[in-house]
Amino acid sequence: QVQLVESGGGLVQAGGSLKLSCAASGLTFSTYAMGWFRQTPGKEREFVAAIGWSGATTYYADSVKGRFTISRDNAKNTVFLQMNRLTPEDTAVYYCAGSRGGVRGARNYDYWGQGTQVTVSS
Repeated sequence: QVQLVESGGGLVQAGGSLKLSCAASGLTFSTYAMGWFRQTPGKEREFVAAIGWSGATTYYADSVKGRFTISRDNAKNTVFLQMNRLTPEDTAVYYCAGSRGGVRGARNYDYWGQGTQVTVSS
């Protein structure tokens, strides 16, 4: 049974930082591209960042480029999202997901975590 478990969300002031983690089990982690998405009420799930299976290639949404950094540790089956210079517009539930195909579209992903809430106060 595949499980993706996010952690690290919380409440932070604008300009602050958070680091999200996603621990994976039940899949051959090193063969999956991993992504982070976010969602706010009434909106579709939005691509945030992704990383290739080896960690050599990363992808970012324009809205987070230069502020967020995705990384992975294949030895620990974990993917991270370092979020800096947070703004209230970053407030959302953040989900990690695993894909054997493309990385930018949510439909490419086979497995999803349950999400972790990030709230940025102004």
